[in-house]
Amino acid sequence: MRTLTAWLAGLLFGLGLLLSGMANPAKVLGFLDLAGNWDPSLALVMVGAIAAAALPFTWAKHRQRSVLGAPMQLPTSRTLDRRLLGGSLLFGIGWGIAGICPGPALAIVLSGHWQILLFVLAMLAGMLLFNALQRWRTP
Repeated sequence: MRTLTAWLAGLLFGLGLLLSGMANPAKVLGFLDLAGNWDPSLALVMVGAIAAAALPFTWAKHRQRSVLGAPMQLPTSRTLDRRLLGGSLLFGIGWGIAGICPGPALAIVLSGHWQILLFVLAMLAGMLLFNALQRWRTP
C-alpha cells in the first residue's frame, strides 16, 4: 500500500508540475527575469502550493506516525549552516542557468530533449559525487 501511495503521490506531483508550467524552462526563466519581462504566474503556483501544504504539515508535526502507519520523518534541524547555504546557492544557480530543477526534470525526462537527459545525468553524477565525498569525510 505504501508503494502505491508513493507512486500516486509522485504521479500527482508530476502532473501538477506539468499543468502549472513549472516543467517549462522558458516559463521558469521568465519568472526569474525580475529586471526584464517578468512572468509572475509561477509565484502564484508557489503560493498555492504553500497554502495547500500548510494544513497537512501542521497536522504531521503533531503525529508520530503517518496515516499508513510509517514513522513520521519531518526535518528537525533549524540551523543555517554552510552545507544548507551552499546547497541552496548551488540549487539556485543551477535553476537560474537551466530553468529546470530536479522534480520537473524527472517529470519530463522522457520528452526526448537531450538537454533534459543531460541535466538528469549531471544531477545523478552530483548525487554520486556528494555521497562519495561524504563517505570519504566520515571515518
